[in-house]
Amino acid sequence: MKILIVTGRLFEPIVRRSVSDRADVLVMDVDVAAFITPVMLRHKLKGVDKSYDLILISGLISADFSNLEEEIKTEIRLGPKHAYDLTFVLQFAGEVEFSRTIPACEILKSKKLQNAIREFEELEKKAKASFLLKNVKIGGTSSMKVLGEIVNAESMKKEALIKKIEYFTESGSDIIDLGIGLDSTVKDGKKTVKTALEVSKVPLSIDTHNPELMLTGVELGVEMVLSLNSGSLKTVGKEISGSDVAVVIVPDAKKTLLENIEFAKNLGIEKIIADPVLSPIGHGSMKSLVDYYTFRSCDKTTPLFFGTGNITELIDSDSIGVNAVLSGLAMELDASILFTPEHSDKTLGSIKELKTASRMMQLAKKRKSAPKDVGIDLLVIKEKRRRLKVEPEANYSGKIVQAMEKKGWKRDPLGCFIIDIIDTNDGTIRARHKDFTILGKGAKEVFDTIVDLGLISQVGHAGYLGEELMQAELAIKYKRSYVQDDDF
Repeated sequence: MKILIVTGRLFEPIVRRSVSDRADVLVMDVDVAAFITPVMLRHKLKGVDKSYDLILISGLISADFSNLEEEIKTEIRLGPKHAYDLTFVLQFAGEVEFSRTIPACEILKSKKLQNAIREFEELEKKAKASFLLKNVKIGGTSSMKVLGEIVNAESMKKEALIKKIEYFTESGSDIIDLGIGLDSTVKDGKKTVKTALEVSKVPLSIDTHNPELMLTGVELGVEMVLSLNSGSLKTVGKEISGSDVAVVIVPDAKKTLLENIEFAKNLGIEKIIADPVLSPIGHGSMKSLVDYYTFRSCDKTTPLFFGTGNITELIDSDSIGVNAVLSGLAMELDASILFTPEHSDKTLGSIKELKTASRMMQLAKKRKSAPKDVGIDLLVIKEKRRRLKVEPEANYSGKIVQAMEKKGWKRDPLGCFIIDIIDTNDGTIRARHKDFTILGKGAKEVFDTIVDLGLISQVGHAGYLGEELMQAELAIKYKRSYVQDDDF
């Protein structure tokens, strides 16, 4: 294809380096490419002799070039937002239909993600499992499944339990575990299991130390029981063996994990998942990883349970990176289940993070590569690549003024706003004024509505509202709490 890249003066060097000999470059008589208009481009193209199959303009341009496109009989499409992405974008010219309204980098990011998900789903479809929980493949060559635990499920009201199950499912939990407290009665446990079975679209497991509750869960129809050792196997093993329920086996003071697994097999239990038990950091986490490695060296086929929550819940660190690393370790151990609660506020989103990480690791495993550039990522805060600076830092224009914060404030005669978030998961900002309550998904739409309604009269008040509304939007994006006028 003959391609023309249109840019401004400031970005010309970066554009030429990115494009190399894969396209021609037309430099407009403006500094910033985002300010190019159809009239300007029409005038500039008069001096261009070549005919082109495609003209790419800056992805930051909002003007409509469709009339000019029709006039010159050449496609004019949005390129990437940033010039250094041209190297990547040009690889897909002729293969991908670029857009008049969506920047090419966003189209390709979406396409790369869709391709990665499609590849993952195809791998999962072809994978052979050790066994099934309903229609969920466990073990074998299938991907690691995410097991989300609802802690103290029996203490939750019915509506809250249903909402939690729906949230876990939407987050990507392949299996949902009902954690039943030590002081729970059989009646409470039975009621909880029945409610969960009525609404859950994914397999259910029960996690309790009460043998009677284990059997109650099995009788009602749960697909898996956590976590049996030599003592509980003696108590309920024979009854469970007559069902199609999977059992997670753990070691104990009397018997090793391998011994307990052998005991379970002798009882007739067929669906077995091994859990060497991952210890928290500072309490034997390295030894437990060695135990995992040792077990997998001795037993190559039994599905492996990896309790990431034992680490994430007991470390004051953002869960995103921790879950990514733990999933990578689990992948190397050929684990089958990634287990986590979202018990503390700092681990909210762990199910979704583990689901994403599981896909990343499966693709990396198939490609025999590191989990990098697979089309799916867990980059939330940090950048994969920093944007290039166009001008040197010492380049100033006009008189240099040192910024100073203005002390004190004046009340806007049109009234003040109370800003909060009414539902973090739903992502709704609420701005309450004496005359209106404004609801919106993002800071800009809420602010624009405030302006359109004529509810603001001071520049300082506008600046303050912009800052607070953006903090509320970021709080929603990163699933944090928000309080007006508090540090973010």
